[in-house]
Amino acid sequence: MRPPRWSPEASATGAHPLWAGTEVHRALFAPRSTVANSGATEPVVFAEALRHTYDRRRFALDGVSFTVRRGEVFGLLGRNGAGKSTLIKAMTTLIRPTSGTLRILGLDPARDGRKIRSRIGVVQQSESFDFTTVQGNLDVYGVLWGIPTAERKRRREQLLAQFDLGEVRKRRAFDLSGGQKRRVQVAREFMHDMEILFLDEPTVGLDVIMRRTLLDAIRQEVRRGLTVVFTTHNLEEADYLCDRVAVIDEGRILVLDDLENLKRLYGGKKTIEVTVGDGSAARFFSSLTEGLGSRGSVRATGGSAVILTDDPRGALATIVALSQSLGVQLEWLNVRVNTLEDVFLRSVQHGGDAHGTA
Repeated sequence: MRPPRWSPEASATGAHPLWAGTEVHRALFAPRSTVANSGATEPVVFAEALRHTYDRRRFALDGVSFTVRRGEVFGLLGRNGAGKSTLIKAMTTLIRPTSGTLRILGLDPARDGRKIRSRIGVVQQSESFDFTTVQGNLDVYGVLWGIPTAERKRRREQLLAQFDLGEVRKRRAFDLSGGQKRRVQVAREFMHDMEILFLDEPTVGLDVIMRRTLLDAIRQEVRRGLTVVFTTHNLEEADYLCDRVAVIDEGRILVLDDLENLKRLYGGKKTIEVTVGDGSAARFFSSLTEGLGSRGSVRATGGSAVILTDDPRGALATIVALSQSLGVQLEWLNVRVNTLEDVFLRSVQHGGDAHGTA
């Protein structure tokens, strides 16, 4: 996120003229350890009954409540259009929620937007670059944030290496590939210190190696005290990075809990994967749902289904017996341990029947 524009000459002292000598300036340029330890017992994000509508007909956020603890990675997990980006925009002062209560670092976004923006970082889905080279984009960002010249150069070189941008440092940002542009966007945000980093689908367009490099870089900053709010529809990323996740769908939080608690909650369950001939799939899965009853839930797509059950032995017996009685050929049958993906799918399917903690 870009702070208010100011004269580059101010970078010599590292002080923004609007912030010099203020709490905002001290927070910006204090060592990360000092920032991280201030008010450590209070949540850095507090949301209660948030609602937002763009057209006064449909609510993109519909009664969202949660908190984010200092120093954690908080994941917002949901499919496209679930409300994740709207929630990020509200938390980063880009939109004002229609109703509800929201506090960021103890501040009200409606009144204290400038103070909040001076203490956070944001990587949005949309592109935003200056008409200069990759190296120039990092430099401009450092100047705007008041980073002293020597420190700005040190951070720039470190980030160019860390995000594998050295070979394109002299190229214009607008001429890069989609994945390269995304790396510049994320790297640029690390030019300045912040207390919370909001990442809206940050790994879109990245290859597997750079995706893991980015997630490891975020982990390293979290160990230094950074708080991260991270939106994704990639379940592997959430499992790798997040301390807690909130599953959001149609503007509502369906499940919110620590990852380990979610895994324990569903640890006794198993997932059965089954595929049958497409011609008989609808009748077979309808009969299977009825036959399993409360012993398992069936989510069918085409000729395949995923079954979540506490009794995998009994469910397998039902599947085999039903296939024989209906004359249906089983093309694939597999049992596996439950994963975060199954938690997500079950939450969306049943509207959040797992109870989490805010």
